[in-house]
Amino acid sequence: MSLNIKRAVSLYSYQEEYFLKKMSLEDCIAAAAATGATGIEIVGEQSVPGCPKIPSEAFIEQWFGWMDKYKVTPVAHDMFLDYNKKKGHYWSDEEAVESFKKDILFAKALGFKIIRVIVNTTPQIIEKVLPFAEDHDIKLGIEVHAPWNINSAWMLRHWEVMERTGTKHFGFIPDMGGFTQRLPRVQVERMIRNGADPEIAKYVCEQHEKGVMAEYTVYEVSKMSNRRIDMAVAELSRHTPFVNPLSLVPHIDRIIHIHGKCLEMLEDCTEYSIPYNEVVAVLQKHGYNGYIATEYEGNRHIQDIYEVDSVEQVRRHQEMLKHLGCGI
Repeated sequence: MSLNIKRAVSLYSYQEEYFLKKMSLEDCIAAAAATGATGIEIVGEQSVPGCPKIPSEAFIEQWFGWMDKYKVTPVAHDMFLDYNKKKGHYWSDEEAVESFKKDILFAKALGFKIIRVIVNTTPQIIEKVLPFAEDHDIKLGIEVHAPWNINSAWMLRHWEVMERTGTKHFGFIPDMGGFTQRLPRVQVERMIRNGADPEIAKYVCEQHEKGVMAEYTVYEVSKMSNRRIDMAVAELSRHTPFVNPLSLVPHIDRIIHIHGKCLEMLEDCTEYSIPYNEVVAVLQKHGYNGYIATEYEGNRHIQDIYEVDSVEQVRRHQEMLKHLGCGI
């Protein structure tokens, strides 16, 4: 059993306050460090102007100064491939690879060892950029994001690249949103405020908790209503699935990082939708010893009615991970 799972925070968690300029980049780092987390993850395009261009020497010096000041470590940079930057032109693989290389150099400059590769990146592109990543000692992690799971056909194609190349620089980054046992309450309630039928919403939530296949739920709701908002609620069951945490076990040696998704951390420091105790227990039993990085995304579902407090939500998530034996 591994009790060496480390704790990090994705600064994406503070997106509400950062966007509204209530928190600076340093404020986000300080808030993450205050939870006891030792790792920092960023969405470079959100946090660093000009990303993926290598930042100025002054910024790099300031960045590492913050890392030392708050006693944290750069862990992961989240990259994107913007295939449609030019109207009417879709990137070729070669253009995507060149963009990807810029992210690798960006990550290297700021001390990150891991790049979260956006889920829609093809295995062909990753295989082409792998030698460059290996030369710079940067690990690439394909994001295993709902509705996909680690054993889905798309992920198996990436696994084939891992196996065929024998690389140590390509693996999986599961997102905890793939273990959604109860549909997120904050998301469902927001859809009701936007006009969804409360009874249909209740039905969809009940079906999801029973483990009814999403396609059946969608079909039944289509007979109840032809309103787009009601169908969108039904689709939550398809796009926010629950997969048995044991599905991670065959790939445990290929998991290089984990996104600790949370949409509603309760006062008792448990997540409303995701059974973290079950998932973390599987990870510990089978030897995962990387980071779990808090990724709070509930802000968008409550900002119309409540004051968002991302700092408190992240703190509760970190307390939960600590209680479960992570980073202690």
